Amino acid sequence: MEVAEHTHFTMVLPGGDMSVTPEDYIAKELGVTKEILIVWGHPYEHILFDYPEEQPPEVHVRKPDGTVKELTPTSTTVQGKKAYSVTYTVDQRGDHIIYVKLTAPEHGLIDYTKAVIHCGTEVWQGWNAKVGQDVEIIPYMRPYGMEEGFVFKGKALYNGEPLTRATVAVEKYHWKDTATDLVERAEEKFPYDPPIMYTRIAKTDGDGEFCYTLDEPGIWFVGAKKKIKDQLDKRGVFIVPVLEAFSPKGETSQTGALEISIENLQSAVDSLKSEVNSLKKTVESMESGGTSPALVYSGIGVAIAAILISIFAVSRK
Repeated sequence: MEVAEHTHFTMVLPGGDMSVTPEDYIAKELGVTKEILIVWGHPYEHILFDYPEEQPPEVHVRKPDGTVKELTPTSTTVQGKKAYSVTYTVDQRGDHIIYVKLTAPEHGLIDYTKAVIHCGTEVWQGWNAKVGQDVEIIPYMRPYGMEEGFVFKGKALYNGEPLTRATVAVEKYHWKDTATDLVERAEEKFPYDPPIMYTRIAKTDGDGEFCYTLDEPGIWFVGAKKKIKDQLDKRGVFIVPVLEAFSPKGETSQTGALEISIENLQSAVDSLKSEVNSLKKTVESMESGGTSPALVYSGIGVAIAAILISIFAVSRK
């Protein structure tokens, strides 16, 4: 089954716990030490499983200058399940690629996962480097500074060559409480096949390329699989942290601007009503006192015209 094959992912989470955020993939200064959890499970549903093999995962980091260092995993427990963690101190500005190899025989899979930790203002180097995994995703889009709704495009490789017509699975990670609620809602709304909302599926083209819109903020897992007859399949996974939509200071979205214009328009209409009522009372008072209302009506016309011009100006914003 397609879904059953793909819902297990190697989660590489640098926040030190399961409450990871996109900002955890950023080192704000040199010398920061990241505790990186390596957990096996379903990201969308936040279902964790024991690490699937006796040997620890193979973990390396490619530094911005191209040097590669092996990291030593330590066995740990996360939410009652066997997992691993590594620590890594960011000692260069640029992009540090953490890459992990995990073997899951019972799932017929070898998983090759990559995550980028970025450090340094405008030091955007290394994020698209190849690290030589058997199956590897090379991102075409810089994987940090991405906002919800951005399109992620990449290329899947198998032994360095384009992995064509391959299945690409896309899943978003959720914290446990959020995941429980989402799963219940999906099961209620889509009882015929709830996992259609958990795992999105795409395909690579004849050049091994693919794209997918990451429509929500959070941590996304993008995995391309090579099916191998009579052997364990191999999958390359790339982790993409996505930020909430950012609007520059002083600017608003089109929706927000429309809401503001409507509020201003309503305010102008209310002001017009108040002015008209006030002028009516003035006219009635002057008429009762024997004063000719001609000049008053002229003044009313000018006032109403001025208010209408204001309303028109607001409506055009």
